[in-house]
Formats: sequence, structure tokens, C-alpha cells
Amino acid sequence: MIQTSATNAPSSSPHHDRILILDFGSQVTQLIARRLRESGVYCEIWPFNQTEKSKIEAFAPKGIILSGGPCSVRDAGSPHAPTFIYDMGLPLFGICYGQQLMVQQMGGVVEKGETREFGRAYVDIVENSPMLEGVWQNGAHEQVWMSHGDHVAKLPSGFRIVGKSTGAPYAIIADDVRRFYGVQFHPEVVHTPHGSQLLKNFTHKVCGCRGDWTMKAFREEAIQKIRAQVGQGRVICGLSGGVDSSVTAILLHEAIGDQLSCIYVDTGLMRTSESEQVVSLFREHYNIPLIHEKAQDLFLGALEGVSDPETKRKTIGKLFIDVFDRCSASIGGAEFLAQGTLYPDVIESVSFTGGPSVTIKSHHNVGGLPERMKLKLVEPLRELFKDEVRALGRELGMPEDFIRRHPFPGPGLAIRLPGEITAEKLAILRKADVIYIEEIKRAGLYDAIWQAFAVLLPVKTVGVMGDDRTYDFVCALRAVTSTDGMTADYYPFDHEFLGRVSSRIVNEVKGINRVVYDITSKPPGTIEWE
Repeated sequence: MIQTSATNAPSSSPHHDRILILDFGSQVTQLIARRLRESGVYCEIWPFNQTEKSKIEAFAPKGIILSGGPCSVRDAGSPHAPTFIYDMGLPLFGICYGQQLMVQQMGGVVEKGETREFGRAYVDIVENSPMLEGVWQNGAHEQVWMSHGDHVAKLPSGFRIVGKSTGAPYAIIADDVRRFYGVQFHPEVVHTPHGSQLLKNFTHKVCGCRGDWTMKAFREEAIQKIRAQVGQGRVICGLSGGVDSSVTAILLHEAIGDQLSCIYVDTGLMRTSESEQVVSLFREHYNIPLIHEKAQDLFLGALEGVSDPETKRKTIGKLFIDVFDRCSASIGGAEFLAQGTLYPDVIESVSFTGGPSVTIKSHHNVGGLPERMKLKLVEPLRELFKDEVRALGRELGMPEDFIRRHPFPGPGLAIRLPGEITAEKLAILRKADVIYIEEIKRAGLYDAIWQAFAVLLPVKTVGVMGDDRTYDFVCALRAVTSTDGMTADYYPFDHEFLGRVSSRIVNEVKGINRVVYDITSKPPGTIEWE
């Protein structure tokens, strides 16, 4: 049976200063970690209620951050931090709910506010503090981003007020002796312009972190970890054609050479020329052993008549496992399966309450491989965010065009074809998608967009071309901006661009006579259509 390590197992980066983030359910907790990583500080996010003193001591953080959260500290059963953290002699930084929780647990008072603050707000700085050094000074009036109804009404012994706002009389607080600090706003979001510097002041000035966690260091340590785990064993890596699995494979190859074999199951659901690019990169550029299993007919046959999105995903997933299992057997002697699991996958696999999470759509990862394979997991990227994976790819010398590619879903074009999938509709969608991406790149917008793609709708509309009546498909265009894919907003193309793309698609792609643009954010929508 494949086993994964615990979410909050001690880090594999013992030589670097570390910060522990306790998660109380904020939607932006991951942004705290991203900001700390950007300043060269290694950190991990642990659910507040899955934390033991011995595990924290083994992790050996230089400081602890208490995240925001959706609850009220005044409610019965609201999440609380383990009280021993206040006696460990470590610097603490409470953010929003984390500030209120610190205050309440240490003897202060939190009340329901008469004035709630959501969105942009302003803080008046009334005293200086090490947390504000080089950022804000006494007397400043600074923009921040708030999201709270409750507020601190009375400080615990030892704390002083540093900043206040209209709805939060204790918007910034400090206990310099114990090195405990709290803010009512969210410094991790971009809407607090100097928030990253405040977090850096906590990690570097208050906690004394050196900021020496880099991709070069990670690469060297990951290689040693892989060699220690694998030994002389053989490893199989399933390639999807995406950045994550590709970086995983190249890192493994650097660590263990010919002990690695890659399997690329060509489902026939990839974009134009994508399979050829993957095979060329691994066979010719890196000379990595690769099985290219062409299974287009098999997958399209299994998907014939299937239109339900979940059934599509499960059909593709099950068939992929069967094909992958057969290819793996031909290699022989493999003990390990390598996956491109990322840190957001690890975090999201455990909710902050420890309870079940709502399934939006089934996951397409290879983690569902059958028990009979008896492979142990190798997940060298499980400590990294997506942007860090790209940085590692550059450190490994991967081609820039490959590293910068937009994310692509595991089920491929199947979930960009609502309704039944056919070879004819796939061909139409591929042509439209190529034109769309060409125009985005020509306009110099590709790197400003997180993900862009075309969707072929199961709808036909009447059109006129020349003197002829047409009855063809509708193509929807999607482009979003995001930092991590968890939330997203549509990209604001100008009408001239959209008109140019629409004209090209309608004129050059037989089978499409109408183009629309999706302006839905996530939430409430998802990035993909299925």
C-alpha cells in the first residue's frame, strides 16, 4: 500500500531557520507561507489542533505565527492554540483571529465590534516597534486590508498599543519583552502594501532568521534526501506533460541517474504537439529512459457516450491506472513511485478542523494506484509552492518556455469539452486553443496570465458566413490571474484583443461560428469548466 508522510512531520530542512504557522482556517493562510518563503525563510503550515509540543520542539522553529480564521474567539468551541506555545520562549505573531486569540488566551478581552472593517482600511501608528522598523513610524497613516467583526477591547498585562484604526482600537500590539506581537489586519495580502516587510521584520529582526533558504540549497538537500530514501532501488515516474511531474523527473534523474524510468501515457487528450514536446525533452534533451505509451484509441473508446464530468474524470483515472500498471510491469523491479505532489496538495489534504472537506471534483493524481503495485512514494516537491517549482526548474536548467507554461489539468482536454468527447470535437478545440494562445503571446500577455484556454461548448448556434447559413459550435475563452490557483479573477482583455481572437477563430476553425469570453471569478466559479 502506498503511504504518505504526515502533514506536520518534522521538516527535511534541518540546516535552515524555520517558522511554524498554525492554521485557524483563513483562506489566505498559504499567502503567509509564500511571503516568508519569498524572503528566504523556510516555513510550514500545521493545523492548530494537530500539534504536539514534542513535534514543535523537533521542528525547532525560530518563531510561531498564528493565522487568521473565520470563527469568533467568543464562540463556544472556537479553535484555540495550545497554551504551551506561550511558555516556549519563542516569538509569536498573531494575525487577525490569531491576534484576538493571543489576547484572549493571555487574559485580555475581545468584544464584538460596533464598526466592522472589511477591505481597505487605514491604521494610525501611535508608537514605534521593532515590527515596524524601516516600514512605518510614529504618526504615520497607513493603508492595510482588514476582515473582522470582533476586536480587541482590553490588552493582557505586558502589551502596549502600537497602532489603531476606526474599527480596531488595538490594531497593532506589542509585548517587546516576550517578543509577542499582533495585528488586526492581514499583512500577507497585496492590499496591505508594506505587509511583506512587516512579516520580514518578524522573521529576520525579531526571530533572527538568516533568510538562507534558496532553490540552490533546496536542490542540493533534495538530491541527498532522494539518494538516502531510494538507495539502489528503481523508481518509476509518471509524466503528465506538466511542470510539476517534469521537474520531479529531472531532479530524480540528477540524483539517481538510470535508476529512474519515466512513463508517459498519451491519452489523446493533450494540446497540439504537446506529446511530441514531452517525448523530445526527456529522450533527446535529458536522455532519460522513457516509455511513451500511445493509448489515444483506448481512451476515446472508453469515453464514447460519456458526458457527465465526474464520470469522465473517473473513467480517465481508472484507465490511466490500468495502462500505467501494465507499463510499470514491463520495467520490472521498481520499488518506488515518484509524484509531483506540491505543498498546497499536502495542506489541503487536511482541513484545519481535522474534519472532512467538501469534494468539488475528484483529484486526478496517481495517488489512487492499486494496492497490488506495492510501491513506496517519492515526493521530492512536497515542500514547495508552484512558483518555487518553477524556480527549481530554472535551477535545474530546464528550458524557460517549458517552465513558464500555464497549468494543464490531468484529465487534459476532456474537461474543456463539456458533453460527449469525440475526435472531431478535440480537433476543433485544439485549433481554437492554438490561435488563442498565439494571440496572447503575440500581445505579450502570456506571463501576466495564470492560465488561459479555450472551451468547446456542447451548444450549436445559427450563424451566417457569406451567403450561407451555418449551425456550428460555440467556443468560450477563459483567462485568469492568480497567485496559486486557489482564488482567481478573469483577465481584463481589451475589446480589440477579444475581437481579433474571435475573428481568427471563426474564420480559421471550421466548426465554430461564435466566440464568448468567461468573466467569472473563482469563487464562485472554478478555473476549469468541469
